[in-house]
Amino acid sequence: MTGAAGFVGSNLTEKLLERGDTVRGIDDLSHGSLENLGPILNHSSFHLRQGSIMDPAALREAFDGAEVVVHLAAGKIPRHGDALDTLLINGEGGLNVLRAVQECGVRRIVLASTSDCYGRNPQVPFHEESASVIGSPKVRRWSYAVSKMFEEQALFAFRERYGIEGVALRLFGGYGPKQNITWWGGPQSVFIGAALQGLPLEVHGTGQQTRSFTFIDDMVEGFVRAIDTPKADGEVLNIGIDREITIENLARMISAMIRPDEPPNVRLIPYETFGRYEDVERRIPDGAKAEAILGFRARVNLEEGLPRAIEWQRGTMRRLGLL
Repeated sequence: MTGAAGFVGSNLTEKLLERGDTVRGIDDLSHGSLENLGPILNHSSFHLRQGSIMDPAALREAFDGAEVVVHLAAGKIPRHGDALDTLLINGEGGLNVLRAVQECGVRRIVLASTSDCYGRNPQVPFHEESASVIGSPKVRRWSYAVSKMFEEQALFAFRERYGIEGVALRLFGGYGPKQNITWWGGPQSVFIGAALQGLPLEVHGTGQQTRSFTFIDDMVEGFVRAIDTPKADGEVLNIGIDREITIENLARMISAMIRPDEPPNVRLIPYETFGRYEDVERRIPDGAKAEAILGFRARVNLEEGLPRAIEWQRGTMRRLGLL
């Protein structure tokens, strides 16, 4: 598993170990954390190698003898930085992973892709055959979508040439315990942190853009089923809950959960603050295909999942001296 010490990786590793699998992880710890792995670091069926997907030798060593590879390591949306790292990590790094999978004789690879691949397509909900509508190449935020689309195409090209089983999961807004508490973890992480500290909740743009947010337990279940289900081979599948919420309303909901006796302190931040930027107005998955092939349907709603995420983040921020 690449990115094993990250948000999804650490939660998925725990689940796989619980059911008796042996897991080898590789993570450069640039965004993941040894704390995420906690007591399973010493589990007899888990081994973590600190290394990068940019290092082909480290990947070959990690993958040797593996039956399935789950590829989670990624560079994300470069809202606050340049796009080159995103393109290199997902493009060159993704090819390194696929080459190592092929060279080591791995049977199946499950790729963590992204709902960002649908781009600005206005027709929602997104189903797996929906067109990708990408904005201007001069807007760096599209480097993430383009790089993950490249990884998907590379996955299926390796499948066609080398007979490797391949599944791509397009993820929609994961949240929950072990989420990164910066913007890397998503808007809910930042909103929770701000509300806990009594700071304004900064909402980018108009706040009327919508997303769906999938609790980590549901997301992990999607990965487990993609690992196990033979007929998932060759498929792109949405993994997400089909509830749509505006970002402003998400901020207000979190504020009300943490500071119920105070009016929400929501502040709108213009996109121009971080240069030329284009956002996606609506993003919600059609889960019919994942339900038909994997028997998967996300079930944890925000009213149940957010309190669990808040409780975890409150404890983490206290431990870090942020509260």
